[in-house]
Amino acid sequence: MEQQGIEVPRGLSGVVVTDTALGDVRGREGFYHYRQYSAVELAEHRTFEDVWHLLFHGELPDRAGREEFTKRTAALRHLPAPVRAALPAVSRATAASGPLAGLRTALSLAGAAAGFRPVYDLTPDERRDDALAACALVPTLLTALHRLGQGLEPVEPRDDLPHAANYLYMLTGEEPAPREARAVERYLISTVDHGFNASTFTGRVIASTGADVAACLTGAIGALSGPLHGGSPSRALDALDAIGTPDRADAWVREQVRAGERIMGFGHPVYRTEDPRSRMLKGIAHEFGGPLVDFATQVEERVEAVLAELKPGRELHINVEFYAGVVMELCGLPRSMFTPTFCAARVVGWSANILEQAGDSKIIRPSARYTGPLPPAPVPRLPPAHAA
Repeated sequence: MEQQGIEVPRGLSGVVVTDTALGDVRGREGFYHYRQYSAVELAEHRTFEDVWHLLFHGELPDRAGREEFTKRTAALRHLPAPVRAALPAVSRATAASGPLAGLRTALSLAGAAAGFRPVYDLTPDERRDDALAACALVPTLLTALHRLGQGLEPVEPRDDLPHAANYLYMLTGEEPAPREARAVERYLISTVDHGFNASTFTGRVIASTGADVAACLTGAIGALSGPLHGGSPSRALDALDAIGTPDRADAWVREQVRAGERIMGFGHPVYRTEDPRSRMLKGIAHEFGGPLVDFATQVEERVEAVLAELKPGRELHINVEFYAGVVMELCGLPRSMFTPTFCAARVVGWSANILEQAGDSKIIRPSARYTGPLPPAPVPRLPPAHAA
């Protein structure tokens, strides 16, 4: 029986599903951008708040605009009393899974407590207000859940600190040194958005139904939690731990490839050259220097060489997770917070995509190709319960 529909690649690879003015990834060139600006150049020269403003309002702010936007978003960091009161229970319930799992519940609660309504029913300004509030709350929720899980009291946000510095302050309880704060800020900027990845697409699909911003973001967080998406930075460092010394890298990679295991921190579904985010983060790591950086650099060289030998033509270079893990470790973040930190950045990109999708009332509703037994088959009848 013939089915209607268009055949598409597995995983929707290369399929264009919509138009966007937010940015793009040019994988063969090793380049990506937010609106018309190089994302890496933005990370090198602008603040996180500047990039947030760019994605939400379509332009980079001037100095006065930066101060106004920074002040506005800082005021939104504080948790509503009902949400703060519920966090200890959320932390206990998600203790085995960690802050990212707790965030799904906490953010839903925060959206409900704030009275978020379906984006379908809101004006563009009202949608943006909800998205700003959600983005500002996510770092506060993540750090509070982390600290509660460690038996510590959450740290109240400070309105006088920039976004990245405040995040580290809420995580550790101490104001970070400028070098660490700027390194984390550059990482956050570099991971704000990255094309139609799985979590961004998930958020847009939910937005296409007209659901509220918290619902859209909760779905995106669920997609990000998977180890094949945002769950890799700590796993890349785990790989360094497993290798132990540079001379063991070759044997370790060969063993992993023979076992059919993926080498976390290497390869990307879009880039066919070096990941520009990883190039920048490698530079940040070398600004710190030290044994971990030297070891990571040696392992990178050996892993790429062995992968080129075992998988010729695949172009398996380091991706953002490899040096992201190194940088976050150097800045004192616990490994359990690597993916949550990624989320604290990406929530801004998700929200910008949700706002863009909310402007289109067409629901995303693809088709699937049925491959089960040929229908219609007769339904088997059960004999009467008391049949002889």
